[in-house]
Formats: sequence, C-alpha cells, structure tokens
Amino acid sequence: MKKIKIGYFADGPWSHNAFTKIIGDDSIEIAFIVPRKDTSDNTLKQFSVKYKIDYIENVNINSDDFFNKASDYDCDLFVSMSYNQIFKQPIINLPKLKTINCHAGKLPFYRGRNVLNWVLINDEKSFGITVHYIDEGIDTGDIIMQRIFPINDQDTYKSLLEISYKECANILYDSIKKIQTSKVLRIKQNSIDSAGSYCRRRVFGDEFINWNQTSRQIFNFIRAISNPGPSAQTHLNGKIIKINNAKICKKEFDNNFKPGEIIKETSLGYLVGCNNSIIEIQNINVSLFPGQIFKSF
Repeated sequence: MKKIKIGYFADGPWSHNAFTKIIGDDSIEIAFIVPRKDTSDNTLKQFSVKYKIDYIENVNINSDDFFNKASDYDCDLFVSMSYNQIFKQPIINLPKLKTINCHAGKLPFYRGRNVLNWVLINDEKSFGITVHYIDEGIDTGDIIMQRIFPINDQDTYKSLLEISYKECANILYDSIKKIQTSKVLRIKQNSIDSAGSYCRRRVFGDEFINWNQTSRQIFNFIRAISNPGPSAQTHLNGKIIKINNAKICKKEFDNNFKPGEIIKETSLGYLVGCNNSIIEIQNINVSLFPGQIFKSF
C-alpha cells in the first residue's frame, strides 16, 4: 500500500484520539500539526515532540506565508479535526487528495456549531458523525463516510461527547484509509436534502430555562447543556440556580400551579411546574421552598 502523507489541523480530545489511531498506522505519515490559535491544550504539542512532528503555531492558514510553508511538505491530504479556521480554496486544493473534515453531525443536517447540544434540545432520537471533503461552504462538501448513533432518555451532553470522542477517531481513520486506497464513493449533500440545516453557535445567556415550555422540552434542555456544559440556569430572588439533572414526572398532579413554581421537595430535589405538567429537578446545592417561583427568560 502506498504511504499517504497528511497535514493535521486539530484541537481537543477528538483530535487526540484520532491522532493516536492514525499514528499507529505505519502507512500514514503526519507531516505537521497545526493547533488552534487560541488553544490551551498542550497534548498535541507533546505528541509532536514524542513523534518528531513539526508543530506550526499561530498561523493564518489562508495566508500566502502559510501556503508557501505548507507547500514544502508536499502532503497528499489535509485533515481537520475540531479545527476552527475556515479553509479557502487555495489551501483546500493544495494537497493532491484535497482536504477533509470530521463533523459530529448528520450532514447535510446539523451543520454548524454546538451540534451535540442541539440534537438533545431538539429531542432527536439519533445523531450522526460525518467525514466530508471541505469546500468553501460551512460543512457542505461531499460526504465520504457517515455513521449514526442512537439517543435515549438516559443520554446527556456528556454521554454524547464520550461517544463522539471515540467514534470520530474511528470514522476519521477509516475515511483516510478509503482515500488512501482510492475507494471513496463521494455523496453530494444535496442528493440527500437540497437545503439541510444549520446550528448557530450557543452563546452566554442561552443557558437560562424557559419555564413556560413543556416538561419534555425543559428535560431535554437541562440534559443538553449539563456538565461539562455550562449547566441549565434559572433565577430565584436575584440568585442564579444551576440545574444539572432532571426527570419527567409521569404521576398526575393537580395543575393548579404556575410555570416555574416550586411545588414540593423530593428525596432527590424538587418538583417544579412547567407549561403542561411537572418536572423534578435534581442535585440542587441550595435550599428551596414550595411556593417560590423561578423567573423565566
């Protein structure tokens, strides 16, 4: 099998697991690593020292200077794994086999940012991981491989992250091998859906609960941004209360309550009124009292 030389643009646990898998294959050479400009993660730098791989920091990947520097490596393929700069045509097309990206979303749906949060908020029953060629759009290039994973009510942001950390490495490696052996069957995203969908980046302030939603919507919201996310939050008497876990109550209750009203204390937390029913919020590190009402934003 002909050896393939790659340039690796990467950050975070996703990229660490993928690096470990790739570096174990003697038929794949990592010529250089480019980390995010704003990274505080030194694991890739340690890998570069251990395996004697050039580590190129603080670059604008679309600059003439980087283009000239990258050209000297004569790579076959560029690989992006959790990298945050937008690739433009000159750098995309520099390697003989172009540039690919791994995205934790079921393309052409769930393009964009914070996908694992959004699939839980949207009550999806599955999520995808896709490796695709990069073009000048946002997650719009031809699909190389895609795998789908189920979501159940026990899943949280943390559990989806753990699946993704492992499975992104697997599918990225398998995609590189397909390219290496010329076995890629490119799938155009518009052959699946002409429009697809995008997720906006979640920002400060998005973590506040709207108690006028249904218990199902609030349950999904809480698990979608639970640890290691910012945690769902609500206001009570000028204080911010963080909520990391919740359970939908199936028991029937008198609906003579207001959305956000604390109804009663339980062994694990508190029952709170929603738009249509009751939800139990759990693992609360403050004392609350029946009759108090959380403020919605």
